[in-house]
Amino acid sequence: MVQHSTTISTDAYRSAREHAAFLEREDRGLIEVSGPDRASFLQGLLTNDIGSLAAGAGCYAAYLTPQGRMITDVFVYELGDLMLLTIARETKDAVITKLDQNIFTEDVRVADVTEKFAHVSIVGPRAASSLATLMDALDASRLNGLAEHGNVRSSFAGQPAVVTLAGDLGEPGFDVYVNRQLVERFKAELAAAGVAELDAGTAEGLRIEAGIPHFGRDMDEETIPLEAGIESRAISFTKGCYVGQEVIVRVLHRGHGRVARKLVGLAIETQSPPAAGALIRADDRQVGQITSSAYSPRLMRSIALAYLQRDFVTPGTAVSVDGVSAVVTSLPFARQ
Repeated sequence: MVQHSTTISTDAYRSAREHAAFLEREDRGLIEVSGPDRASFLQGLLTNDIGSLAAGAGCYAAYLTPQGRMITDVFVYELGDLMLLTIARETKDAVITKLDQNIFTEDVRVADVTEKFAHVSIVGPRAASSLATLMDALDASRLNGLAEHGNVRSSFAGQPAVVTLAGDLGEPGFDVYVNRQLVERFKAELAAAGVAELDAGTAEGLRIEAGIPHFGRDMDEETIPLEAGIESRAISFTKGCYVGQEVIVRVLHRGHGRVARKLVGLAIETQSPPAAGALIRADDRQVGQITSSAYSPRLMRSIALAYLQRDFVTPGTAVSVDGVSAVVTSLPFARQ
C-alpha cells in the first residue's frame, strides 16, 4: 500500500469549500465497455447492481478476487450505448486484462480510453454554475438535478464530453471527461470563469476529511470491502452472484459482519500530520496503522484514516500515534 501524508493549501481549500475549484485527475484511468451484453457481463464481475443501471445512471462498486479481496474499486456509468468505468490508474492495465480474459461468448468489447479523454473534477458550491458556462447546451439546473452517480452527455468546443456527479473528492461537484487535446483550453476557461486550480495535496485533504478511502492508499489487494467500510456504497445485497460474493456473505452471515480490522478516522492532537504507515498504540500495545493523513483547516488539527483492530474502533477510543494523543472518530469527520 502506497503511503502518504499530505499538505493543504489554505487558499485552494477555501475555494473548494466556498466557491469552486478544479483538478485534472491524472491518477484515474478510463475504460469503455460496449456491446449489448455489457451490463450482464459486468453484473457477474462487480459487487454492485450493474444490471439495473438505466441510461444516465451509475454506481460505485468493487471488483474482487474469488477470495473476496479487492482488485480495485470502480465508478460505473451507463451512457445508453456503452459504459464508462473510471478506476485508479495503476490498476487499469490489470483490470483490462482480467475483463478481456472473462469474455467468452458475450458480445462485449473493452477499450482503454484513458488517453482519449482527460478527466477533470470541478467541486464546490459554484461548480454547477461555473461548469454550465463552458459546456454546450447544458445548464446549471440540469447539473444540479443529477442523481448520485448520474451522468449526462454534452460537448465542449464542439467535441463530445461526458459530465458525471463527482464521487470521490469530498466536496460536491462534477467529473468532466473531455477530448484530451482540448484539456488545456478547458482548464484555461475554467480559470477565466473564476474557478481556482486545486493542488493534489489539498484534494487529498478534502478526501480525508470526507472519510473516503482511496485505492492504493487506504485499500489495496489485501483489503476486504467490509474492512474499508465501503459495503453500503459498493455492494448490492439483493443482486445475483458475483466474483467474491461467497466470502462477503460468509463474513456477514456467519461472522455477523465482524472483521479483524476496520478503517476509522483519527483526530490527532498535533498540527503536524503523522506519516502514513505510522503505528498506532493503545496502552503500549500496537493496534493499527495510519494509511492517509493531513492537517484539517476545518478541525484545526491533524486527521488521519487508519486501520485499527476491531476492539479499538469505537468512536471516542483513546489511542496514540508516535506518542501523540489521538481519538477514534466517526467518518466523515464532522463539519465545523
